Amino acid sequence: MSTDRIAVLGAGSWGTALANVLAWNGHPTVLWSYEPAVAEDVSERRRNDKYLAGVELEPTLGATSDMAEALRSASVVVSVSPSHVVRPVMQNARGHLGDERPLLVSASKGIEIQTGLTMSQVLTEVLGEDVAGGCVVLSGPSFAAELARRLPTAVTLASRDEQNAVRIQRLFQNEHFRLYTQSDLVGTELGGALKNVIALAAGISDGLGLGTNARAALMTRGLAEIGRLAERLGGEGATLAGLAGVGDLVLTCTGDLSRNRQVGLAVGRGKKLHDVLAGMASVAEGVRTTEAAHDLAERHGVEMPIVGAVYSILYDDVDPRRALALLMSREPKPERWS
Repeated sequence: MSTDRIAVLGAGSWGTALANVLAWNGHPTVLWSYEPAVAEDVSERRRNDKYLAGVELEPTLGATSDMAEALRSASVVVSVSPSHVVRPVMQNARGHLGDERPLLVSASKGIEIQTGLTMSQVLTEVLGEDVAGGCVVLSGPSFAAELARRLPTAVTLASRDEQNAVRIQRLFQNEHFRLYTQSDLVGTELGGALKNVIALAAGISDGLGLGTNARAALMTRGLAEIGRLAERLGGEGATLAGLAGVGDLVLTCTGDLSRNRQVGLAVGRGKKLHDVLAGMASVAEGVRTTEAAHDLAERHGVEMPIVGAVYSILYDDVDPRRALALLMSREPKPERWS
């Protein structure tokens, strides 16, 4: 039995799947949910039917809606709330950490709209450099439902502290979940966040019936956009060629379990965004990330035409076919430019 006690903050599909892996690996793990009914479902029925239906959870996995109880004696804290509530959740958590300095894992994918900060930067701002400076970012191609069914999954762990990354690698890894370590937080986080915007674009294209040529072009040129912004902000191009970049992009743009792709499909087929989102229990991170990415691109002078097209569709009510026409009629360019 592990000596680490782990608190997973966020009981959506991804948080539940990660917590279940840790419990299955033999680590004392508590899943915190904002919703008492979800915590009760996990504790009493070994299920989370609201966010991860059809999965039988480990009998040793604990669950609570009491933040103090979740964090009591925790040596590792996994932050996996939707990106727009990571700040308030961690502000709540801060008051229950006491003198403990647990190792933090950031598993949320997104960019804070108001500040343009990545999730690890939000953690550092809320908890301080001494607590969050060595945090580990977990990202990569990973549908929660498949990980929960113990289907083979591989992701990336990024941290400025290699020992921290290796420690988290040992906690999570098993015969169906493989984790690789590296040091590029910026590229890893931007790859994980921005691929959701490109997945919206791919879904819109498919919803319009534009074919697989168009989807492939959007994915490839979308990756180029992500790379331009990541490198401008200090990330490494090689990261975007790995699991946190092209791996996650391919999965999210083509997989039927992708919420962002499904939102794009519905919008491409003529549904209004607010109607699509109203029918979803889980969050499609790409909708908010589109706004944040659009703002970051403007702030740093990075040309991101696909992001701009998705923004115009979601926030300026531009017809998707009109947005595509504007995208395709841009001035000719060489394939590689900066």
